[in-house]
Amino acid sequence: MKLRDRSGITMLLVLLLCLTTLFLKTEAIWLTIPSSGTKCVSEDIQTHVVVLADYYVVADEGLHTISAKVTSPFGNNVHHNENVTQGQFAFTTTESGNYVACFWMDGKHPEGSVSVSLDWKTGISAKDWDSVAKKEKIEGVELEIRKLEGIVDAIHDYLIYLKEKEATMREVSEKTNARVAWFSIMSLGLCILVSGLQLWYLQCYFRKKKLI
Repeated sequence: MKLRDRSGITMLLVLLLCLTTLFLKTEAIWLTIPSSGTKCVSEDIQTHVVVLADYYVVADEGLHTISAKVTSPFGNNVHHNENVTQGQFAFTTTESGNYVACFWMDGKHPEGSVSVSLDWKTGISAKDWDSVAKKEKIEGVELEIRKLEGIVDAIHDYLIYLKEKEATMREVSEKTNARVAWFSIMSLGLCILVSGLQLWYLQCYFRKKKLI
């Protein structure tokens, strides 16, 4: 019985490690920016989420420089950098919605294109777990369990965000449907009124001409 318990605990720990690795795994995005044009990436993020990102021009030896701009869902600038080969930004979201990061080449490079690597991390992926481990003096399985707790909290918060977003969209949809219904009723009433006026005019016309 004890052997089975140990096997079950071992399998549970392996599962926790796999889930932690899955949710914390991040990969850099490669963007090819044309000489005349802008490349943008966006992510739907709820409020009070930490965002960290690093970007740099790939294997260009400083021949090209780029500009970067990050805007919030309401159009507020949260990062702006010009004439650089690399940069980074970090902020905590205050608005929920799509955060957009745009990159473009500077005007002094009329031809060709440039590749940019963007490492974008949000929420639990942006947390410095090494500092947490040193500060709270935890390691190994305990640290992985702490990471998993953070993942569960992040998933829970995101589900709440989706639920609130769905409620907002449903409210907007209901209001739109109500307005469409009222517009349809008003249009039908107007058509009936115009038809009645036309019928009354024709009756008056025919009576005047003594046709009826």
